[in-house]
Amino acid sequence: MAATDPDDPSDTWSIRSIVATMFPILIALSILEMGSGYVLEELEETYLANPTLLVLVPVMIGMGGNLGAILSSRLSTRLHLGLLEFDPRDEVLWTNVAAILGLAATIFTALGIVAWLVGQFIAEPMALLDLMLISVVSGMVLAGLAIVLSVLATYVSYTQGLDPDDTTIPVVTNVCDILGVIVLSGVAIVVLN
Repeated sequence: MAATDPDDPSDTWSIRSIVATMFPILIALSILEMGSGYVLEELEETYLANPTLLVLVPVMIGMGGNLGAILSSRLSTRLHLGLLEFDPRDEVLWTNVAAILGLAATIFTALGIVAWLVGQFIAEPMALLDLMLISVVSGMVLAGLAIVLSVLATYVSYTQGLDPDDTTIPVVTNVCDILGVIVLSGVAIVVLN
């Protein structure tokens, strides 16, 4: 078997390279992920007093990660094509950011309405205005954080010689899981108090 050159881009496709790169990252992210469970446990009273909020928890976690994954994927593709510049004047980057924010505004508005409808049937009803405010504000904050994380994860991967296809999406989705719980809980506490 021939020796592999560490500077050879095709080496990042080997099983050994992928496992060596991703194993420590995934272990660290798994440990961080436990933080979202801790936050939920600490705020148990808030959620039990407003069970409709529990409907938003998994959706908030999932959507934040999904938005970050979309942007990370697009950035990674542009990077591999040689089209991405980490320059604040990059118009395509700003177009992608605007698209993610527009998607977030749309989806978190719809999720607020759906959570309210679900809450009417399976939980103690919450005021629609409060639930919409919690959903949209926490969703937009989470989308903003997902954007920053996506750009940072892509940039750090690139500067460290890692393949952003391997690293950005796991990092962004896992960190957004934690941030989703924290942001939703923080916004809920502010709105409800």
